[in-house]
Amino acid sequence: MPRILVVDDDAAILKLISVILSRAGHEVRTSSHPVEALEMLNVFTPDLVISDVVMPYMTGLEFLEQVRSNEKRSAMPFMLLSSHAERGDVRRGMNLGADDYLPKPFTPQDLLTAIDARLRRAGLAAQGASGTEAKALGTAQVIWKGDGVSWVSRKALELFFYLLEHKEVTSWQAAEALWPEKDEARASSLFHTTLHRLRRSLSNEAVVSTNRRYTLSEEINPTYDAKRFELLAKQAEAGSLGLEELRELSSMYGEFLPGVDSPWADDVRSRLEQAQLSVLSLAARAAGEAGRVKDAAQFHQRALTIDPLSEQDWNGLAKALSALGDPRARLAAQREAWWAVDLD
Repeated sequence: MPRILVVDDDAAILKLISVILSRAGHEVRTSSHPVEALEMLNVFTPDLVISDVVMPYMTGLEFLEQVRSNEKRSAMPFMLLSSHAERGDVRRGMNLGADDYLPKPFTPQDLLTAIDARLRRAGLAAQGASGTEAKALGTAQVIWKGDGVSWVSRKALELFFYLLEHKEVTSWQAAEALWPEKDEARASSLFHTTLHRLRRSLSNEAVVSTNRRYTLSEEINPTYDAKRFELLAKQAEAGSLGLEELRELSSMYGEFLPGVDSPWADDVRSRLEQAQLSVLSLAARAAGEAGRVKDAAQFHQRALTIDPLSEQDWNGLAKALSALGDPRARLAAQREAWWAVDLD
């Protein structure tokens, strides 16, 4: 599924493009601010960027320059949106490295035709096969050079994700995090053994050491679902996502690294749980405002499976079920969970 990032300060345009592309089978992310979009590119690698030219604070041309200044994004397909009055800007954009432009106003077919042509020219299938992905939500998997990594040990996989979460660590920080029950000497020995196994699983250059500090090599730089989830959750809190996008975002969530039993992993789980609760709260509110009471009830119920003491969600669930005429409203009012029964 091609992934597309759309940047435009016009909320109506963002929504229109998102609906058109989502219905066509594309995975779409939107941003109303180029600076925010640059942050998104640290954790989300799109197959195409579409940007308006005229925006406050940073123009589409300045945004394009920032994207192209990063060596890893220098060849990222980039399309500009422009009105007739902005033709001079378009010419400058093409000189800066834009791949194409689409004049406004445009029809859905105009948009899809331009995108399909750009993706074909970019050789999307070949690009996607060589990427590196780190998946930690509901699973524990790393895709390296197109294949799943066969880890020499489970602890090597955990060390990989610990480095991914903490960027740069000392050997003692990693040893204390992954083997908190061991004494210093034993934990240090286990760290170096596990580091060797991590390198065997990926490559000898996978982890870089400088002044006894360790970090993943820049050549790894995977797309990371947990970071991507958190970044989109921040967008949701800023009011940038609609109901369907909130629904999709909430479905991305899963237990962080199931099977990993370490305090550091528990800290990440707690952080992600709070983000998911925020997303579900926003989704329930959006569903209620849209008159989608059944959806609101489902979002409240999902929140309660994470935090069964949330008075806000108990009250919201009871209210939604009451509006639906569902007899389980009484159970919700009494704070009784029936989670074996789906809301259907």
